[in-house]
Amino acid sequence: MNMRALIKQYLSPAQIISIKQLLQRVRGSYLPCIPLLHSLLYHLHLATKNMIHCILQKCYFTPLFISQLAHRPKSLQLDCGMPQILGQLNISLGEQCRLSGVSTYCGRVWGAQLPQLIIGNNVDIGWQNTLAVGTKIQLDDNVRLAGKVFLAGFPGHPMEPHARAIGQPDTDQQIGNIHLCRDVWLGTGVMVMAGVTIGEGSVIAAGSVVTKNIPPGVLAGGNPAKVIKNLEY
Repeated sequence: MNMRALIKQYLSPAQIISIKQLLQRVRGSYLPCIPLLHSLLYHLHLATKNMIHCILQKCYFTPLFISQLAHRPKSLQLDCGMPQILGQLNISLGEQCRLSGVSTYCGRVWGAQLPQLIIGNNVDIGWQNTLAVGTKIQLDDNVRLAGKVFLAGFPGHPMEPHARAIGQPDTDQQIGNIHLCRDVWLGTGVMVMAGVTIGEGSVIAAGSVVTKNIPPGVLAGGNPAKVIKNLEY
């Protein structure tokens, strides 16, 4: 006999309702707030949390991440842990970059050449980005990637269904380089496909899928992304 049956056997419906109401009041209750005390505790909590986070970032996560780089910068701001690195990948990182640790950098493991991820100076890579490097992904100076950007340098699976069903990898014809030129800005949720170059200073609207080259100095958006207008600085 399960617990619910036992409760129904020994308690009346009115008693069961009373117990449920009591439990609901307990779940929604809390100790009274003392504004001055709890405000001080709140700021102490934030200060302690930030101090621990800073120590972990500077003394643990950042050195671990830098140990995996081909070119090691003198200055790097790494937040929220460190990016996940998957596969074989040669990473070159410039100076004064800001990277979210909640991101993934992965290299294609089936190619003849070691995939290259080249990141210039003063680059921002936001939260939950995925950089999937088929052969090479290059981010020039001052590039900005908002959250949940996906640079798809390789798809991971072949187009032919039987090959896909038996677990074969993608083919060399499916992969390609991705190049984001200087001062490019990708909005939240942008996807860039293999073989694409985005020209200097261009901005890609949030949620766009970029399947073809984008010229410099334009605002582009949509699925597939198309030029919306020229940008005047």
